[in-house]
Amino acid sequence: MTKSDYTSLRMGVDYYPEHWDRSLWEQDALLMKQSGVALVRIGEFAWSRLEPREGEYDFAWMDEAIDLFGSHGIDVVIGTPTHTPPRWLTTKYPDVLPITPNGGVFQPGVRGHRCFNSRSLRRLGERLIEQLAERYAQHPAVIGWQIDNEFSMLDSQSEQATEDFRDWVYRKYGTLERLNQEWGTVVWSGEYSEWNQLTPPLGGSPYQNPSFLLDFARFQWDSIVDFQQGQISAIRRHCPDHFITHNFHSYPQRLDLYAVGEELDFASFDYYPNTSPEKAATSPYSGALSLDITRGIKRQNFWIMEQLSGSPGGWMPMWRMPQPGYIRAYVWQAIARGADTLVHFRWRSATVGAEQFWHGLIDHSNVSGRRLAEFVQTSAELQRLAPLLGQTSPKAQVAILMSPEQLEALRIQKQADSFDYYENIKTYHRVLTKLGIDCDVIDWRQPLDAYQVVIAPHLYLLDDEVAERLSHFAADGGTLVTTARTGVKNLQNVCEMKLLPGLLADCTGVTVRDYDPLGSDIVRLDDREGEQFACSQWADILEPADGGRTEVLATYGGSVFFAGEATITRHEFGRGETYYIGTHPEESYLRGLLLGIMQKVGIPYIEGLPASVQVSVRSGESGSYLFILNLGREPRRIKSLGAYSDVMRGEGLLSGKLYNGHEIELEPYGVEIFRLIL
Repeated sequence: MTKSDYTSLRMGVDYYPEHWDRSLWEQDALLMKQSGVALVRIGEFAWSRLEPREGEYDFAWMDEAIDLFGSHGIDVVIGTPTHTPPRWLTTKYPDVLPITPNGGVFQPGVRGHRCFNSRSLRRLGERLIEQLAERYAQHPAVIGWQIDNEFSMLDSQSEQATEDFRDWVYRKYGTLERLNQEWGTVVWSGEYSEWNQLTPPLGGSPYQNPSFLLDFARFQWDSIVDFQQGQISAIRRHCPDHFITHNFHSYPQRLDLYAVGEELDFASFDYYPNTSPEKAATSPYSGALSLDITRGIKRQNFWIMEQLSGSPGGWMPMWRMPQPGYIRAYVWQAIARGADTLVHFRWRSATVGAEQFWHGLIDHSNVSGRRLAEFVQTSAELQRLAPLLGQTSPKAQVAILMSPEQLEALRIQKQADSFDYYENIKTYHRVLTKLGIDCDVIDWRQPLDAYQVVIAPHLYLLDDEVAERLSHFAADGGTLVTTARTGVKNLQNVCEMKLLPGLLADCTGVTVRDYDPLGSDIVRLDDREGEQFACSQWADILEPADGGRTEVLATYGGSVFFAGEATITRHEFGRGETYYIGTHPEESYLRGLLLGIMQKVGIPYIEGLPASVQVSVRSGESGSYLFILNLGREPRRIKSLGAYSDVMRGEGLLSGKLYNGHEIELEPYGVEIFRLIL
């Protein structure tokens, strides 16, 4: 298998042969093959079985498992096991364990107990990975690797992390004089006079110097990238034709997703949409954003390395069990938004350990039930449609910019009660999703040439490079949407002595004369047609630029001191235009505003899309394919959106019933896929 083959559409399972008696392996592999399992992920938590004592390797069990899967035509992805260092390692090399911000030790017994700066972990982990890569480089069943598991920020205060942080800061600033100036350490007598005075933020207080805290986060991002790169190098020395990925999870992550993703062949995500009835109205939209974020890490299709198979539990009380059709519907949602391969967690519910109640496709009874049957149905559908859908991907004309630096800076200094960077991105994305508009969510420093509309929420930190890119985008004919708290600081997390929105003032055609951190308080918003809406979180009081090219779209109303002042504007800039949204309006206002923008620039949309119904398009050389998904518990109806042939049930893939203006009925968790007839 070559790297290009990872774009094929398939389904698999996560399997832990070390957890099960060998007598089960053969029957599991047989049932997997009969169920449509094309690949398994193994090994990511198995260090103690692969190296039971330092330097003593036992690969016999993994050889047997991989050979077994290979004999049944099931491919294998190996997870590197550094997420769970074994007890012999943490006992002999205690530098492996992170030191928490309160001075405690992150002890073994759960998982993730590894300091990314530990030299012992790097040396011993990479040595084991080199052994694995050399051993399985030529095995026909092994197709790729997953690095570690679910990276996240640890804020380790270990001796090695402290030393590495000093080195990182020294490389960035060179002198203590410059460091003190850039961080503004004169406040509270925080100036450094010797390098050994510089430590991580011991105690983890949120009220420390914000420039220092942001740089400590950046240092950790670089440490994780370096930790990963050591593993990637060890694998690529022996397995140049195998793909390498990592399984991101649970957004928002403080992690710099884009830096971690840079050296990967593709990104992966662990997708657990919430099954609880009270989350039914929001979970499909939160999930859609997570999938679009994952696609944006590499700006290409991705994998799901852990897909929900049953009720999660263990880390929290068990969720509701997925209703019939739920597993299938959310598989197709992921595919519709760019997933190529979906690996379900897990094959069978564990009988031991902390995750016994994180349910798999098969329950503890080891009796196949409806969840496995639903997997079998979905896998068969995917196999049948793979010749059409393979090599296709979403093609969005709208992008939302996301930035780990904004997320971290706004976490360090919360701007107002209820003001939340990620939740606000979620609002904009949800509005677009409800209009049936595909949207990329990309790193804020990525090129913008592919888009007609770019939404850039809360560019709290801003530099010349980003400001110039956004200004050029608008001047060249694009539509730029910016929001409150733009241009507040430079990249050192230091406030700029400029009228907001700082470097984007010319581009947006406004300045902020005053502001009011509204928090959870509700203020009235009046549009030009006299309609009234609610807004909250923040109130920028805008001063349109002279020259008549800035149009006021909405003002504040009610009894606030800034009633009648501008809050939302449109500005002609070059061949394009910019919108400035100085508050956080209720969703219905944003819907009307964004709908008007899409109509103006000619981006297709859908009015009246029923609640819980999502629409996405994947396109490629084989054509364009429309996915209509009901991700809710109630039946829905929708008119067909143009002339399409039904490929989900079509004979010979392309000869299904033609829809053109007819109404389509969607059962709960119903899935329809159509091919556009040109």
